[in-house]
Amino acid sequence: MRVPSGDMAGHAAEQPGYLQVQTTTDSRAEAMELARGAVDARIAACGQVAGPIASTYWWNDELERAEEWLVFFKLPVGRYPDLAEFLAREHSYDEPEIIAVPIVAGSPGFLQWLSEETQAARSSG
Repeated sequence: MRVPSGDMAGHAAEQPGYLQVQTTTDSRAEAMELARGAVDARIAACGQVAGPIASTYWWNDELERAEEWLVFFKLPVGRYPDLAEFLAREHSYDEPEIIAVPIVAGSPGFLQWLSEETQAARSSG
């Protein structure tokens, strides 16, 4: 089934896939550094930091409560393996949250920008 071209979802179907990936960390400084590092390496077109947030979770059989910072990355699907590797390497947590959700629709210009800004061959200068 083809969605009419006037519908925003139709634009997403014609584009390569895109993701929003999130992670959390225990400091604003680390969150900002992860965002900067991924964008500087052109792994993600955009890194956004929000927080603090209050997190409650089980860790090592104990109920934990912590203040954390949330980092969102936007990128083409094809850049996900590089971002996951970057986060696993650079993150201070033993087992960082790395969750990807599809961007099912978006403005054509923004989605094109995500692709253009994450081309590995681009210079970051």
